[in-house]
Amino acid sequence: MEQKYDVVSLGESLIDFAESGVTGQGNPLYEACPGGAPLNVMAMLDRLGHKTAYISKVGDDAFGTLLMDTLKDMGTDTGNMMVDAKVHTTLSFLHTLPDGDRAFSFYRHPGADIMLTEEEVDYERIRNAKVFHIGTLSMTDEPVRTATKKSLSAAKEAGCLISFDPNLREGLWASLAEAKAQMDYVFPYCDLLKIADNEIQFVSGKKDYDEGIRYLQEKYHIPLIFLTLGKDGSRAYTEEYRVTCPGFSVNSIEATGAGDCFCGCMIHQVLQKGGKGLTEADLKEMLFFGNAAAALVTTKKGAARAMPTENEIFALLKEHKERVT
Repeated sequence: MEQKYDVVSLGESLIDFAESGVTGQGNPLYEACPGGAPLNVMAMLDRLGHKTAYISKVGDDAFGTLLMDTLKDMGTDTGNMMVDAKVHTTLSFLHTLPDGDRAFSFYRHPGADIMLTEEEVDYERIRNAKVFHIGTLSMTDEPVRTATKKSLSAAKEAGCLISFDPNLREGLWASLAEAKAQMDYVFPYCDLLKIADNEIQFVSGKKDYDEGIRYLQEKYHIPLIFLTLGKDGSRAYTEEYRVTCPGFSVNSIEATGAGDCFCGCMIHQVLQKGGKGLTEADLKEMLFFGNAAAALVTTKKGAARAMPTENEIFALLKEHKERVT
């Protein structure tokens, strides 16, 4: 089968409202930023020249129009983006905490992305991809949970490489036990896993990151795992290697989309280098590229429209050449 797309993804579509100062009366201002973790990953891949398609559902409202227009501007195929006439587009308000971390307030009970059904998914579109990427926020509720699982099976049967980012958002789950159960459902399908430091502790029950990764490797035999460590950088794990690379110091505004950007960069590198037989040097190069890109995202508001170009990434790498050689 001819592969029409580099990457196809199914996931949530939402508007992140990022804090953007205050009015003269002291009222907070928010910037409406198109997002959704898998959508952000597609934005990064589009920036890097890949052919992508996104599968989701938005509301028949101004925010749904903003998301559709953003995807089209990025170059993502929107042929399987559905519109719900009854349910509004999902919204998320971001609050920056004193330590620089973020808290999320979601308006999604329901949100249009939850309403995607298995009958609305174009499975041929998925089968025509080299990589199929998902998170778990399309598995919090029905009917989109069933649509996600059926899509995952179709991708695996077609021989797609499966990329997975758990992207734990505790407030969107009925229980943390349910969140873990859905993550455990996806892990056996996974060829490439991007997971954050708090998430590896959550899924493995182990405080030590290396022990947590080893738990996933032994239980699910995931061949390629990337662990993000915030400002401290990232690690890559294969059966043969464990590689760590530090982060980059930049004038950060907020961290939204940094992990998604990094994930997109890892998929990009795997599409270039292949997912097997990666050397220690390959892994180091991949991590530095992803760390640089993720750092650049934190210098802007939002995520999907904040993804850096390849030239911007290489410029930052060149600026820190002594660290990456």
